Amino acid sequence: MTATQFQPRTAPAATVQLHYTVAMPQPETHLFEVTLRVSGWQEDTLDLKMPVWTPGSYLIREYSRHVQDFAATSGLIWEKAGKNHWRIHTDGTSNITLRYRVFANELTVRTNHLDTTHGYFNGAALFFFVPGFEQQPIRVTVVPPKASWKIATTLLPVADEPNTFEAADFDTLVDTPVEIGLHVRHEFDVLGKPHEWVIWGTGNYDAADLIEDTKRIIEVEAKLFGGLPYDRYLFLLHLSAQGYGGLEHKDSCTLNYSRFSFRARDKYNRFMQLVAHEFFHLWNVKRIRPKALEVFNYESENYTPSLWFCEGTTSFYDLVIPFRAGLYDAKTYLKELSKEITQFLTIPGRKVQPLSESSFDAWIKLYRRDANSNNNQISYYLKGEMVSLLLDLQIRTQHNNGRSLDDVMRLMWQRFGQDEIGFTPAELEGAIASVADTDLTDFFHRALHTTEELPFDDYLKPFGLRLQPDDVSSAPPSLGITVRSENGKDLIKFIEIGAPAQRAGLDIGDELLAIDGLRVSADQVGDRLRDYRPGDTVQLTVFHQDELRTAEVILDPPSPTSFKIVPSSSASETQRALLKGWLGVEWEDL
Repeated sequence: MTATQFQPRTAPAATVQLHYTVAMPQPETHLFEVTLRVSGWQEDTLDLKMPVWTPGSYLIREYSRHVQDFAATSGLIWEKAGKNHWRIHTDGTSNITLRYRVFANELTVRTNHLDTTHGYFNGAALFFFVPGFEQQPIRVTVVPPKASWKIATTLLPVADEPNTFEAADFDTLVDTPVEIGLHVRHEFDVLGKPHEWVIWGTGNYDAADLIEDTKRIIEVEAKLFGGLPYDRYLFLLHLSAQGYGGLEHKDSCTLNYSRFSFRARDKYNRFMQLVAHEFFHLWNVKRIRPKALEVFNYESENYTPSLWFCEGTTSFYDLVIPFRAGLYDAKTYLKELSKEITQFLTIPGRKVQPLSESSFDAWIKLYRRDANSNNNQISYYLKGEMVSLLLDLQIRTQHNNGRSLDDVMRLMWQRFGQDEIGFTPAELEGAIASVADTDLTDFFHRALHTTEELPFDDYLKPFGLRLQPDDVSSAPPSLGITVRSENGKDLIKFIEIGAPAQRAGLDIGDELLAIDGLRVSADQVGDRLRDYRPGDTVQLTVFHQDELRTAEVILDPPSPTSFKIVPSSSASETQRALLKGWLGVEWEDL
C-alpha cells in the first residue's frame, strides 16, 4: 500500500508549529541531517530536549550522545544546559531554524541505522521535544538520497506535501518508526484491515508462508481481545547476520532476525513467536500499561514492579498464540515450554532476585548484563512467563477450563486498555484474583516478592503432567564453570555462585590450561571430567591475569541441565479432561 491511499490529516491551527526535515544526502557517512523549523515562537528562550530512552526498552540509552554539528541560524546564541538539553536564546525571533546531525550505525530495533541501502530511525533517538509542547502536532518531511528509496511508516501523510507526514503529538512521533530505502513490501488484509510486511535485507524466508502464518496469528490475537484496535498495521523486518529482537508500537513493530533462519522449523517457529510477542504488545503494554507508564517521562527512568506482566505474560502468550494458530502442535508447544522452564531452572539468579525487583531494576540490570548476571538476577520476561503459566493453569483447574488467563487479558483490556488508563500493581492483582475467583494474596507474595522455587508439579498435576529433570546418573561431576574458546584461548566465562571453581578461587576471565597437569580445551572439559567422581579433587591450571596458577578443586555432583513436561505415570478421567480442555489433545497422545 502507498501512503497516498490513506486519508490525509490536516493539522489544527496552532500558534507554534514544529516541522522536522530528515535528510541523508551521504548515507555512507551514517549521518542523518535533521532540520527543525519552529514557527510562531514567542518566548525569550527555546529549550530542546532529546529523550534518554524509548518506551518498550527499559534502559537509559543517552541518545543525545550521537548528536553532532548542532547549529542555530540567523546568528542566534545557544548553549548546552544538560546532557540532552539545548537552549536557544531567541532574541525576539519567532521563526527559528535549527540543524544538527545524528550518527546512525547501530542496527537494533531501538536505535538508528543508515547505510548505502537504507535508513531507519526511531523518534526518541532522532528528535528533540520542546518542553510544554509535547501535545503539539509535529510534521516530518523525509528526503531520501535517491528516487529509488521508498518510505514506509504509519505516520499519516500531509496532503499536497510530498514525503511529509504528521504525528498528532510527540508520543506518536516516538511510537512510529520510519524505514527508508531499498526494501520489499508485501500487502495483505486481515479482518477487513490493511497490513504490510516491509523487509530490508536478503534472507531465505518464504513470503507466502510468512503472510499466511502472520494472518493466523493476527486472527487468533484479535479473537482473544475482540477486534483490532488500529486502522492499519506495519511489520518492519530487518534481516541481518545474527540479529534478534523486536520493539512494539501501537500500529507497527520492528523486528530484527538472522537472515538465513527461516528454513529450519525450530528457527522459523522462534521467529513467529517473536511476531506473536510484538503483536500481542499492541494490547499489553501499548494500551494496557502500568500507571508508571501511563504518561512517559522521556528524561529519566519510569519505575514499575509490573513488567513481569507487561513482558512476562506476553512471553507466555508468544508460545501459546502460534500453537492456537496451528503453526505447531501440542507436543511442540510443550517442548517449547519445557525449554523455557529449563532456562529458568538453570539460572542461579532466580534464588537471589525476586520478580518484582527484577522489574523495578530493569534499568540497571537486565540490559546491562555482565559475567555475574546469571548469579544475581532473573529476567522478568522469563520468570514472568513462568508465573503467568502457573496462573493460567490455576484458573483453568479452578474453573474446569471455563476460565483462563485469556479472561484476565480481556478484563484488563476492558478496564484499562480501551481508555488507556494506567493500572497499579494492586489493580492488576485484583483483576487476576477476580477471574480466578480465589484469594491469591499468598501466591502473589511468594511469586513476586520472594525467591521461593515455583512449584511447577503442583500446577501440572491436575492435567496429568509432571516436570521431569534429565537423568544425571551418567553425567560427569561438576566444576560449575562455563568455558569458551576465544581467539585461541579457552576462557572461563561464567562461574556459578558456590560452585567448586568459585570455592577454589578461580575467576571469570581465567584462561583454562590443564586438568591434573594435562592440557584441556573448552570442548574437552566435559569428557575429561567423566574420569572422575563427585568428591574427587582435581588440579586446575590457569593463567590468571598472565600469572600461572594451579588450584585444587573438589568436584560436585552433576545437576540437571534440562527439564521436560511429560505425562504422569497415570491420569484420572478428570485430569484427562482438563488436559484436553487446555491443549485439545488426549492424554495418551502425549
